[in-house]
Amino acid sequence: MALFANPMHFVAPGLVRTEEGGFHGPTLDDFFPAAVLFEGTPFEMNRIMIIRVIMVIVLLVLFWLGTRNLRVIPGRAQGVLEFALDFVRKNVIEAQLGVKEGRRFAPLLMSIFFLVFAFNITGVIPGFNIAASSVVGFPIVMAVVAYVAFIYAGVKKHPGKFFKNSLFPAGVPKVMYLLVTPVEFLSTFIMRPVTLALRLLMNMLVGHMILVLLFAATNFFITQAGGLFPLVGVGTFAFGFAFTLFEVFVAGLQAYVFTLLTALYIQLALAEEH
Repeated sequence: MALFANPMHFVAPGLVRTEEGGFHGPTLDDFFPAAVLFEGTPFEMNRIMIIRVIMVIVLLVLFWLGTRNLRVIPGRAQGVLEFALDFVRKNVIEAQLGVKEGRRFAPLLMSIFFLVFAFNITGVIPGFNIAASSVVGFPIVMAVVAYVAFIYAGVKKHPGKFFKNSLFPAGVPKVMYLLVTPVEFLSTFIMRPVTLALRLLMNMLVGHMILVLLFAATNFFITQAGGLFPLVGVGTFAFGFAFTLFEVFVAGLQAYVFTLLTALYIQLALAEEH
C-alpha cells in the first residue's frame, strides 16, 4: 500500500529536494495528500483519513481489551484504562458538572477526550507523522458536537427559557439589550464553537510544521550540506527531539482543554440563571 511508501514521511514529511541540492520547508500541501483508496468515488481516502480510521480501530481494541474481563482487582490493561477514565472523570467531568450531571454527560465527554487525544498523538507516531486533527474537518465536527451538547443541555434543563435568558440576561436595563444581546449571541452561539475548532486545529497544524522544519533541516545539514554543517544538524535534531516530547504534552493538553471547555459550556447552560 502506498500510504507509507515514501520513507521521507518517517523522518520529515514536507522535505523536497530541489535541483540546487537544497530543500524547502514544510508547506500546507502536507495536509492535502493524494488519494490512496477509492480515488474518484464518494469514499475517497487519503493517508490522513486512513490514519483516522486506524486510530478509531486502535481505541476500540484498547477499550475492548480493558473491559472484556472486568475484575474487582484489575489486571494491567484494566488498571491502565481505569486510571485514564478516572483522570478524565475527576479532573474534567465531575470538576465542572458534579457527580449527578457528570454521570449523564460522561459518555460524550469521555469519547471527546480519547478521540481528540488519539487523533492528536499521531503527529509524533513514526510512519504517521501528522496529527489526524490538523485538518479542519475533524475540529469542526468536534466543535459541532460540543455546540449541540451545550444547547441540548440548556434546552433540556430550561425549556422555553434557555435562549431568552442567554440573549437577554436578567438585571440589565432594557435599552442596554441593544448592545448586550448581539454580544451575547456572538460570544455564546458563534465564538464558542469557532474558538474550539480553531484552537485545536492551529495547535496541531503549527506543531506539525515546526517538527517537519526541524527534521527536514537535520536531514539536509547531515546528508547534503557538507563541511561543518552536520554539527548544526545535531543541534536541529536535538531541538526536534525536544519538541517531539513537547508535542506529546500538547496532544494531551489539547484533548484536556477541548473536553474541559465542552464540560464548562454544558455547566453554564445548566446554571440556574438560565
